[in-house]
Amino acid sequence: MDPSTKTLRDAGLRATAGRRTVLTTIASRGAPLTHAEIASELTGLDPVTLYRILDSLERAGLVHRVHGLDGVWRYCPQPERRGCPGNHVHFLCTTCGAMSCLVDQPLPRVTPPPGGRIDARQFVVGGTCARCSGAGVGDAG
Repeated sequence: MDPSTKTLRDAGLRATAGRRTVLTTIASRGAPLTHAEIASELTGLDPVTLYRILDSLERAGLVHRVHGLDGVWRYCPQPERRGCPGNHVHFLCTTCGAMSCLVDQPLPRVTPPPGGRIDARQFVVGGTCARCSGAGVGDAG
């Protein structure tokens, strides 16, 4: 049994060809991917089906979404999977749109108001990646 089939079944989902392909695509890149980036790597899935697959993977806890400063959602594997381990800062290049995980930089501590609870958190910083700036190594400003 391939790893994506086992992962899907362990999460209580049917291991359809579409789900296996999408999960494998997201996990293989090691960086958050947009719907358009995922769609460009796949054939045979219409945009609505892809949105439904991404939604089912998110509800099952296999991927999580990061909302970029550009208003676009990006999808990452969950912590126990290869790739985005969660609970850290994400960097969005405002020139090319590439997002990367800054895994060594944890999210700041946030305390909810009295009686409240935090159900989700994310922190995205924007700037220019090394490739777009022409630098060999990005500046950690």
